[in-house]
Amino acid sequence: MKLNIKNELKGRELPLVMGILNVTPDSFSDGGDYSDLKSAVMRADELICEGAEIIDVGAESTRPGAEPVSPEIQIERFYEVIKAVKAKHSTRISIDTQSSTAAEAALEAGADIINDISSGSDPKMFKLAAEKSAGIVLMHMQGTPRTMQKTPEYENVTFDVMEYLKKRKSSAVEAGVCEDNIILDPGIGFGKTLKHNLELTRNLRKIKDLGSPVLYGASRKSFIGKITGRQEAKNREGGTIASTIYAMQQGVSLIRVHRPGINLDAMRLYRTLEEGINPA
Repeated sequence: MKLNIKNELKGRELPLVMGILNVTPDSFSDGGDYSDLKSAVMRADELICEGAEIIDVGAESTRPGAEPVSPEIQIERFYEVIKAVKAKHSTRISIDTQSSTAAEAALEAGADIINDISSGSDPKMFKLAAEKSAGIVLMHMQGTPRTMQKTPEYENVTFDVMEYLKKRKSSAVEAGVCEDNIILDPGIGFGKTLKHNLELTRNLRKIKDLGSPVLYGASRKSFIGKITGRQEAKNREGGTIASTIYAMQQGVSLIRVHRPGINLDAMRLYRTLEEGINPA
């Protein structure tokens, strides 16, 4: 069936949950935990069992200070994982990459969506998404993962991010990408200070006004640690859940998290309380 993300997201009671599957040795939160085929597929099974409707596979760490990873190494890390997960599940898969070469291989293996933190910095990316009728996530990032947290500055972070996403969306559509398959991500933690991250989170509803589904990805990120005092990324789940609920209130369509189950539980309970629902 032809992909139409915007249509699939219509009328949902809760945001769709994207489960994070890092098959890297060096991601900030779970690097090395799922870097072999067996453990990666088992983790995908767990994410799906918890309620993830998209599995976001990452083969290149994009933590602050990270060095680029070649497309060949990325493909070596993710190709068999995507094939194996698709052989077991009908769940959508997204590939977290900035490389059109890696993205093409992932789509060949069975991925449905390209999650591009650079919003098409690879000149072939939009054409690939158009030709393959793939979904694409366009994210805002100031600089590169290696440099982004050195001195992030903005005139007005919400306005600047919105203008950037508006332009990248326009470029994608001009290249032939179906507008209904574009998702926008403000890029929490990517070239942003604590103040920037908080302001963007408070203004998610404005980003939604750009006309595309909005993805919010704050799971375990350092700004949560700065507020809560939790230095270890895996100990930031409480703050992650709070950010999920706030983003849900702001009307986002997708939430990207490491632990889908507890975030879904929180959203379901919040909705029940907020809307006065009394289950039988």
